[in-house]
Amino acid sequence: MQAIGFRQHGQLEQIELLELPQPEPGSGEVLLAIKAAALNRLDLWVLAGWPGLQLELPHIMGSDGAGVVAAVGSDVSDFAIGDRVVVNPTVSCGHCAYCRSGRDQMCDQFAIFGEHLPGFYAEYQTVPARNLLRLPADFPFITAAAASLVYVTAWHSLIERGRLRAGEDVLIVGAAGGVNSASIQIARLAGAGTIYVVGSSEAKLAQARQLGADVTINRQDEDWGRAVYRLTGKQGVDLVVDNVGAASYMRSLRALKKGGRLLTVGNTSGPTFELDNRYIFARHLEVIGSTMGPCASYEKVMGLVFSGRLNPVIDTVYPLSEGQTAIRRLADGEVAGKIVITPTSFLATGRRHDK
Repeated sequence: MQAIGFRQHGQLEQIELLELPQPEPGSGEVLLAIKAAALNRLDLWVLAGWPGLQLELPHIMGSDGAGVVAAVGSDVSDFAIGDRVVVNPTVSCGHCAYCRSGRDQMCDQFAIFGEHLPGFYAEYQTVPARNLLRLPADFPFITAAAASLVYVTAWHSLIERGRLRAGEDVLIVGAAGGVNSASIQIARLAGAGTIYVVGSSEAKLAQARQLGADVTINRQDEDWGRAVYRLTGKQGVDLVVDNVGAASYMRSLRALKKGGRLLTVGNTSGPTFELDNRYIFARHLEVIGSTMGPCASYEKVMGLVFSGRLNPVIDTVYPLSEGQTAIRRLADGEVAGKIVITPTSFLATGRRHDK
């Protein structure tokens, strides 16, 4: 079968179209014929590698997948050949104290497809049956794949960790990334007060407004930290969502009102930075770390996607054969929504949607 991945860690030139044996499902697993797989910036970090990340090489990339059950292994009774499904991207043991308490995203053996395990940029992949969620009839595979990782991440951080309440003001640092786009929609659905969004271009900010942002700030034109301070009457916002890290962390803290919460959900600009602790203890601020979410949260937020109350933004769909091009576009950063690849051959390059 064909797959997109790499034989050694490095830069974009290490990515190749691989020819690999088709996997076989083991006990408790199904073989999934992949119909759509969505890109995440996580792909780039895994490609680069980090100390402690030990992968079986070659490694297939891609954390988000949806498709059709092509075969079932032993001890699988809940799914059958032909079922249309989407995959919860996180794998947990189901037995440790965290799993037993419903916090499986903190499992002692926590893993993510495409990061610790082979991913979905392939024609086929094996998946534990307990990771599958049935798709409603005719629900698009592309939409399902585009939603999985980013929507559970945004839901868990905003609603469950961040305790967002109706009427509270929210600042989202970044206008077009998958988690940010999901956060805008979830904040609006939860009844947030004013939703402020910082972005790097008018096109991205326009899209943010379409998704539900009330006030948008172009970081190319003004200091967004000062702008938020001014726009809130020198009070600040109740909650900030920041997945940028080093380049934005102190501005995010300054943008909070007394007693506000900073949700740190990533570090695209780098993980290491200096922190002025006075902003935290003197203003009674909370810094809350969050990533991914438990199975219950995944099912809840995907139900909102299936019902149309949350709608992933799709930028472009590429065939698997052009997966390297798709990942280069992700690395360039000029993407408005999710990039999706599909192994099915009837799609041509360009902006489009398909079930």
